[in-house]
Amino acid sequence: MRPIDQGFEMSLVHRGGGIGQSSDPPGGEGRYTDATLFRNGRRVETNGYCTDVYFDAAIRWIEDAHRSGRRSFTYIATNAPHGPFHDVPQDLYEEYRVMNLDNDQFPQREGHALPDKADTDRRARIFAMITNIDRNVGRLVARLRSLGILDDTLIIFMVDNGPNGRRYVAGLRGIKGSVFEGGIRSPFFAHWPARLAAGRTSDRIAAHIDVMPTILEACGVEPPNGVRLDGRSLLPLLEGRHVAWPDRTIVIQSHRGDVPVRYHHCATRSQRWKLVHPSGFNRERFEGRPSFELYDMCADPLESTDVAAANPQIVARLKAAYDQWFDDVSSTRPDNYDPPRIHLGAPHADPTVLTRQDWRRETGRPQGGGSGGSGGSWRVHVEHAGAFDVTCRFSRTVSPAELTLVVGESRWTTRLESGASCCRLEKLAFEAGDVEIRAIVIEGQMSRAVHQIDVSADHRSIPVGQ
Repeated sequence: MRPIDQGFEMSLVHRGGGIGQSSDPPGGEGRYTDATLFRNGRRVETNGYCTDVYFDAAIRWIEDAHRSGRRSFTYIATNAPHGPFHDVPQDLYEEYRVMNLDNDQFPQREGHALPDKADTDRRARIFAMITNIDRNVGRLVARLRSLGILDDTLIIFMVDNGPNGRRYVAGLRGIKGSVFEGGIRSPFFAHWPARLAAGRTSDRIAAHIDVMPTILEACGVEPPNGVRLDGRSLLPLLEGRHVAWPDRTIVIQSHRGDVPVRYHHCATRSQRWKLVHPSGFNRERFEGRPSFELYDMCADPLESTDVAAANPQIVARLKAAYDQWFDDVSSTRPDNYDPPRIHLGAPHADPTVLTRQDWRRETGRPQGGGSGGSGGSWRVHVEHAGAFDVTCRFSRTVSPAELTLVVGESRWTTRLESGASCCRLEKLAFEAGDVEIRAIVIEGQMSRAVHQIDVSADHRSIPVGQ
């Protein structure tokens, strides 16, 4: 699923869900400054704060495309603002650290209560990350202007969710992970001087599914024949055109696991009404029948008064719209619920790194980004039978212990010396096809999973023609 495997000509990315998670490469753990990144699939050591590095690379890409007379598309998805918060732009942090950012300025939000001092310090670090993004956006705009292409460039600025703690959300209810407005309502700004007038706004509801149709229409590109897009182009709203804009229903559902549970942690929204079942982001399923809440978003945008009991027909209508949506997105089972298998033995991705963030548990629930956990297995596809080298890395050094590696029906066991941080097994015979991989370290009566595994094919052992 790397960007360069999905059509991008150039990519500069971190691994996993973000820097500071269990997919960090060895030696690059948790570094926002001088981060270890991957350019077109190959490891590179960078200089400077990661957000600055991303924008530097994007600006160079735009400059190169402009010099060659090509139009270009650039997608900049920063990992900031996000934890860990130990590494932030120091000058900006110092500016915010001395400000009055005490908790009494920020209303208590559901699910988060930190000690005042810790909360205030973390807030200063997050604000430093956000300001750094703002400055980089300004730097990008200034470079587009100096190249003479700002007026003809569509810039879209958007974020993925609400804040992950107590910060200003204009009184909205909920934070990141919530299906109330404070968790899911987020800014969407568009800048295109050649076609969009400054200062225009729209109150029409929209969602992530609308981004692709909007960009396609802006570029004058028709979707391929037979492709049905779920979203609508927002370009008429951005341009202020008077067009028919029928009311619509948008569904948002958050869950953990491979297979979604009907009514689990969801919101169904029309222009006026919002039906909510806030069962919790991390719970696999709720107990008993769903207990829906209904809010009149025109009269009560802060979602303070549940009016479900007084409006049973609206509840039924929005519930039916949710059911239709759920049935539609479930209609191609099992294909759309099966996690993609990680391929081993492909020459353009060798070695392949297996990390805890790609674990599948027995329940089908993926392990999170932390370094702990009882273990899991990786679902992989071995592209060809042959010999493979496997390096297992541990999150901490081991006492005298035993490592067991299971690949499909094959099993290998080896002793680990005290102090070992990794173990390499060479020329292991893998059969082609879909298998699961598991690696366990046993120390006395205790067992734990390995941190990461590198799997590399011995291409000299591959028969001719494969």
